Amino acid sequence: MHDDQQPENDGPREDEHPGEGEGRDAERRELGVLVGRILSEELATVEGDAEGEGAAERRRRLRELVGALGASARSAGLRGVAAGRWLSETFAEEIAPRVPIRDHATLVRHHGGLDGEELADALQRTAVRATTAVGMAGGALSAVQWAAPPLLLATPARLAAETLLVAAVEVKLIGELHELYDAPVTADGGLRRNAGYLGAWVHRRGVDPTKPEETLLLAVGAAAKTALRDRLLRLLGRNLTTLGPYLTGAAAGGVVNRLATGALAARVRADLRAQSITRGGDPGELES
Repeated sequence: MHDDQQPENDGPREDEHPGEGEGRDAERRELGVLVGRILSEELATVEGDAEGEGAAERRRRLRELVGALGASARSAGLRGVAAGRWLSETFAEEIAPRVPIRDHATLVRHHGGLDGEELADALQRTAVRATTAVGMAGGALSAVQWAAPPLLLATPARLAAETLLVAAVEVKLIGELHELYDAPVTADGGLRRNAGYLGAWVHRRGVDPTKPEETLLLAVGAAAKTALRDRLLRLLGRNLTTLGPYLTGAAAGGVVNRLATGALAARVRADLRAQSITRGGDPGELES
C-alpha cells in the first residue's frame, strides 16, 4: 500500500465547537479502516472465484458500513452532507490513501505468472465483478427496505456506502493498471501515489508519469476537490437505480456498475497503452 504519508487536515471550521472536529476526524478514520477491510475481503472473495457465494456476508458488511456512515454523517451536519463535502473529504482523506495498490511484480505473482494484456484483463474482470456484487448487495438491501418502510431512513447512508465502495474498487483498479503498464505515479514533491490515482479516477484517464506537473494538477488544489465532489455525487446519483422494489434494484445496480467499471477500465487502458508507445515501449508487450 502506498500510504506512507497521512492526509493533511484543513483545520477546524469556524462553525464547530471545540472537540467536534476531532470527533469527526476519528469517525472518518474508522470509516477508512472499515472500507479498507471490506475492500480487501471483497476482492479476495472475487479473486478466489467465489462468484455466487457470500451474498449474505456482503449484505452484512454493507449494513455495518451503512451504520458507520450514518453516524459520521450526523456528526458532519446537514450542510456538509448535502453539499457533498462530507462524502468527498471522507473519501479523499481517509479511504483513498488506504486503498492497497500492488506493484507490477506482486500482481504477476498473485495471478500465477500472468502478465501484459492477460493480466490487465484479469484485473478488469476482478474489479467489474466486485462492483457488480456491491451493486447487487445494495439492491438487495433496498428490497428489504421496501418491505419494511421504516428502514428507508437508512437509504442515504446506504447509497453513500455503495458509492464509496465502488469508488474504492475503481481507484484500486486504476492504480494497479498504472503499475502493470509501468507507468506508476511517483511521489515527487510530496505527492502521495494514491492521490495521483485518485485524480486519474476523477478524470477517467491514465496519468502520464513523464508529466508530474499534470499529475499534481489532477490530484490537489481547490479545482481537484471540486472535481472529486462532483464525480462522487454523480456516482451516488447513478446508484439511485438500486432503489427499485423487490429485486429489481439489485439487478439494475449490478448491471449499471458492471458497464460503468468496464468502460472506465477500457478508457484508462487505452490511455496507458498510447503513453507506453509514446515513451518508446514495445507495443507488442501490452497489445490488446
